Amino acid sequence: MRWLYPNFIIGWGALALLLVRLVVGAAFILHGWPKAQNPTGWMNRMGMKRPAPGFLQALAVLAEVGGGLALILGLLTPIAAFGIVCQMLAALFLVHLPNGDPFVAHGKPTYELALVYLTIAILLIALGPGRWSVDALLLIP
Repeated sequence: MRWLYPNFIIGWGALALLLVRLVVGAAFILHGWPKAQNPTGWMNRMGMKRPAPGFLQALAVLAEVGGGLALILGLLTPIAAFGIVCQMLAALFLVHLPNGDPFVAHGKPTYELALVYLTIAILLIALGPGRWSVDALLLIP
């Protein structure tokens, strides 16, 4: 991972990345935890006409709960963020856009949150977790 992040962001930038990781990581754990109660069949409860196969549903739970925890810790950040990118792309292209959900609306489903999370995950892949992370602790001599 040293080739991806030769210098971890320090100072106020590191603090900002830590805050983003904490908030987004916690949100993903909270979104994924109910799904973890039935990891291979949670889509059935959502009333989807054609739910994904069970192993893909379990991977989504892993991306949300495991990825959220990894983001909080700043551990294997690009891998965790990539899992979230995949999950948000699936949410956008398999659920929100086919259903015609608007970007922002009151009282009905939108794709706003999925797009925001996708963008934040891409940002974390590009910038890294910052100096205040387990990744930095393991890679900085």
